[in-house]
Amino acid sequence: MRKLISIFIIAINLVSCNSKLPTDSLQINSPNNNLQLSFFLTENNTPAYTVIHKNNFIIDTSTIAIVLKNAPELKEKFSIIESNKNSFDETWEPIWGENKEIRNNYNELRVHLQEKTELKREFFIVFKIFNDGVGFRYEFPKQKHLNEVIILDEQTQFHLTGDHTAWWIPADFDSYEYHYTKSRVTEINAVDAGYEQRHDRHSNNLKAVNTPVTLKTDDGLYLSFHEANLTNYSGMTLAVKDDFILQSELVPALDGNTVKVQTPFITPWRTIQIAEKAGDLISSNLILNLNEPNVLENTSWIKPMKYNGVWWEIHIGKSSWDYGTGKHGANTANTKKYIDFAAKNNIHGVLVEGWNTGWKDWGDKTFSLTEPYPDFDIAEIVRYGKEKGVELIGHHETFGNVALYDSIVDSAFKYYSDLGIQNVKTGYAAGLLPQEFHHGQYMVNHYRKVVELAAKYHINVDVHEPIKATGIRRTYPNMMTQEGVKGMEYNAWGNGNPPDHTTIIPFTRCLGGPIDYTPGIFDIKFESEKKDQYVRSTLAKQLVLYVVLYSPLQMVADLPENYENIPAFQFIKDVPTDWDQTLVLNGEIGEFISIARKEKNTENWFVGSITNEEARELTISLDFLNEGKQYIAKVYSDADNTHWESKPTLYAVKEQEVSKNSELILSLAAGGGCAISIHLITKQNN
Repeated sequence: MRKLISIFIIAINLVSCNSKLPTDSLQINSPNNNLQLSFFLTENNTPAYTVIHKNNFIIDTSTIAIVLKNAPELKEKFSIIESNKNSFDETWEPIWGENKEIRNNYNELRVHLQEKTELKREFFIVFKIFNDGVGFRYEFPKQKHLNEVIILDEQTQFHLTGDHTAWWIPADFDSYEYHYTKSRVTEINAVDAGYEQRHDRHSNNLKAVNTPVTLKTDDGLYLSFHEANLTNYSGMTLAVKDDFILQSELVPALDGNTVKVQTPFITPWRTIQIAEKAGDLISSNLILNLNEPNVLENTSWIKPMKYNGVWWEIHIGKSSWDYGTGKHGANTANTKKYIDFAAKNNIHGVLVEGWNTGWKDWGDKTFSLTEPYPDFDIAEIVRYGKEKGVELIGHHETFGNVALYDSIVDSAFKYYSDLGIQNVKTGYAAGLLPQEFHHGQYMVNHYRKVVELAAKYHINVDVHEPIKATGIRRTYPNMMTQEGVKGMEYNAWGNGNPPDHTTIIPFTRCLGGPIDYTPGIFDIKFESEKKDQYVRSTLAKQLVLYVVLYSPLQMVADLPENYENIPAFQFIKDVPTDWDQTLVLNGEIGEFISIARKEKNTENWFVGSITNEEARELTISLDFLNEGKQYIAKVYSDADNTHWESKPTLYAVKEQEVSKNSELILSLAAGGGCAISIHLITKQNN
């Protein structure tokens, strides 16, 4: 009887949900039937959709419109010409990443729309509905009355069902380098997040956010809004409108346009990730699956690795980028010191910033990418590194002079390629020349050009001051990692990153893709160089960041001497940068997170837990280990009286035998963490 009553209640709920929709709506479910998307035309024949999760609306009626220049907007008076559905299920293997295999399983609804006007303009809306969310985009065929297209704005709506809690950064057209603010959606205001307009910061709407933006409903459901496969288009921000609506606003060019294209063209995917647990947002592969497969025939040269380099010492003031200061860090002897350290410690790359002429006056924005300073013998350094099994990582800082970089980037990549250098970090600090925004169509196309050109020369790219990560790494796996966050350097000369920062970005920024956060600082206070700056973290937490914040290129950021005779450094020596499997064990946004990752092609696991300003105890199960096998777990934890501010460098190390049936109780200090390496015992004692 109880079972019949339950079925009756579910039926009532379904009727209640669907009663809000037109009777002729098109519907499609996720493969597991937990999600249902409905597409329909409103009374004005405007395209609209809804999304239901387990019989509850999570996206209410949301309309779609595109505003054009010198032409009527694409919004009303549409009819459905035809629609079709299909299903797709494959498993593919990324060249590198968090998992050895990725399942791509979705149901698709494709809707052909045409205006009921004399223009009869048409386009398709394609919805892909996964078990963990939805992606949709607009496809425009070539047509008589829609040829050369100038888009002023795109008005895609996400109609929320309440004033959800949000973790967000301002819709800054030039930077993603903000701390995340937690507030209700209706309370979003860029000024509260520290936004102020300056030469390299700009926003047209203080009530708008950059994506990914992550929300939590009062019922405990997690949503994250972003975009995938951002190609030949402008970056999308989301504006807060009345009635809990988030509406897309594209980053403009300085002439007021946002996108210039010709039909046929397609837009990026608009994405909604949906999860019942916060950690499931991180486990999702929706963004990657909405990108095209790898287009590079030969990928043998693409190799994840750890690197150190002449970088942190410049930020803390020990040395300088500029040759003329008398403290030039990028000199031959200093670089060899880093190479020697790398060769001893399972580190295969050395980054050197400030090696090339042009650093004296950033405002001048002129530089060479093929002329070393007199004290930097690049050929000798490359030779010495190869002898030691260590690669030099090149550096292209553009100072924002994109026009100059465009004119020399081919020769600059060839210069590196001829030397045998296969990894390059790029940078776009300061305002741009020409005067465009970092996140508009102009720069989207520039960044793609650089990645494609780098592939031509078998060069991997690490982009700082980037366009947002939207999964392009699947198509171009030489697009290794990106900054796009308030990273470690803000602890050296900014206002510092608070302890909760690294417990938020796994659920926000990192949903887009790998992050070059540059962890591994052991000299937390660095008082010998600066008295007023420090890292808001315990030493143990710095270890965990190699597990929690994924990047195929991970920097061992501190000075070599700060790792000498420190037992905790063994974890950094051991931790890999390429994985067979990733599991999110627990987590709440802004509070704590625990992740386990299995090393590629081994039975070794690495586990890490971090917390915010609050000390806490977490229990984790090791049930992901193989049945019947015994392992040694080496645990690097905060000590009993460790604290991120007063005693950050205190830690403890212990070893214990563990198995699939083991549980570990982790005690995390305020602002702290616990890192664990787990290795299979290959020979049992008789």
